[in-house]
Amino acid sequence: MEQICIRLVKLDILSTVRSLNRFHSVIRCCGPRQFHCRPSLFGSARTDLMRTNSSTSLKPRESDTVFPSSLRLRSSSGLNTYITAFRPPVYRVPLIIQPTREFHTSGRLRAIPAPLIWMVLKPLQKLMAIILGRSIRKWWLALPPNKKQLFREWTWRRRWHFVGAGAGLLFFFSLFLLTHLDESPITGRTRLLVFNRENFMELAQFTAEGYIEELKDSLIAPSDPRHQAVEQVVRILAERNQDIAEISSVPWTVHVVDGPTINAFVLPNGEVFVFTGMLEAVADIHQLAFILGHEMAHALIGHAAEQASLSHVVELFSLILLTAIWAICPRDSLAVLGQWIQGKLVQFLFDRPFSRKLEAEADQVGLQLAAKACADVRAGPVFWQQMEIYDQLRGEPTIPEWLSTHPSHQNRVRQLDRLVPEALELRASCDCPALPKADPRVVFHQAVKLLLDNNAKKQEMIAEEEKNEKPRAGVMLPLPQSPPVLTPGSQPQLGEVLATSALPQTLLSK
Repeated sequence: MEQICIRLVKLDILSTVRSLNRFHSVIRCCGPRQFHCRPSLFGSARTDLMRTNSSTSLKPRESDTVFPSSLRLRSSSGLNTYITAFRPPVYRVPLIIQPTREFHTSGRLRAIPAPLIWMVLKPLQKLMAIILGRSIRKWWLALPPNKKQLFREWTWRRRWHFVGAGAGLLFFFSLFLLTHLDESPITGRTRLLVFNRENFMELAQFTAEGYIEELKDSLIAPSDPRHQAVEQVVRILAERNQDIAEISSVPWTVHVVDGPTINAFVLPNGEVFVFTGMLEAVADIHQLAFILGHEMAHALIGHAAEQASLSHVVELFSLILLTAIWAICPRDSLAVLGQWIQGKLVQFLFDRPFSRKLEAEADQVGLQLAAKACADVRAGPVFWQQMEIYDQLRGEPTIPEWLSTHPSHQNRVRQLDRLVPEALELRASCDCPALPKADPRVVFHQAVKLLLDNNAKKQEMIAEEEKNEKPRAGVMLPLPQSPPVLTPGSQPQLGEVLATSALPQTLLSK
């Protein structure tokens, strides 16, 4: 046993000596060589790296030499044999790290906004509810009568368990709603807000880029007078309402689109889009200030996030009801009819009334923004009176308000008439110049009445001439002039239309 141990120790010593000889041979062949260590990719590319002199010798230092240690082997005869094994000296090799080159990383990927994810998953949720409800119905119809009876008995025995589970879900849902209540800016109204403002800012950026790409061929140059007029109104509205944090924290950018559509909208990130059709529909700069204030009110209050939050909660209950409809209805045709009825009920009971409420609030806040910008707030009701006349001249059917997403023009006029005195007081407190004594509402009412009277007189004169003159044989009388027909692409001025068209007498009651 002692001999075996001695041989093993000798073999270990020989392998160590051979390794040392190979190391010294490399040093003799290559000389004092520098060894490079690859730096970590996660290290800073701008770190000051140390360099050493290439002529540095690789001789071992006294402090680096490891002294021999003794190995003690216990022999069977009790004799102690000491075998001394020498370890090779340790050489301190200087590590030279070359500076890494700067590398460029790709741009950060923007996360998809939560509202956009919800909008994409919304139809998938309905599809899953339909599949689940239909599967439950098929499963129930495939059960034999005895198993159906057993299932009813099992459900009745555990009815209190189901009641407790439903109460627990209702409690957590109520807790969720209570923890997501928010106070609306300016009006101070308590509202439900599931999606925060930051998420909708990201969604607004996506939407703005899409609109700019879609309307890039119709955008008016900034040097155009119409663009400058809109930009000036937006700038004055933003400057005079700097006390509102939602306005001062947003950069407002104006885009004027060359199109006949009477429309304007503002995204939550401050992107303002105005069509030239709206510029032709307004009578003066004061009406334009009111319209832009209305649209800016939607953005600063966060009506888009509020409406999406309510829709999200209602959609959750709708999915439960949709699953029950497809599970209870015996045929798919009845289930489709029940789903259609459910969708219409959700629209007329929740979506559209809430949308009309937000529009009325935007009218109120927009009137205040225009008042602080020293606009004539009395021009606000006149604009909706003009729009009512314009719709009647185009022959558009009048739909009931409960079927629309916006309040009727008459209700808007009445609401704004109630808010005008308060807005005038707010305007006076902002050191604005005095308004002219002529009220635009009275002027508009008198102008419409005068036009109606003149038009009625002309119609009477034409009728009398037709009665007095007898038609001559073979001679056709000229037909009376009919009101101009408005095509969807035409956009006549309001004054021209009023001068050549017959208006209903009911407009005088406003």
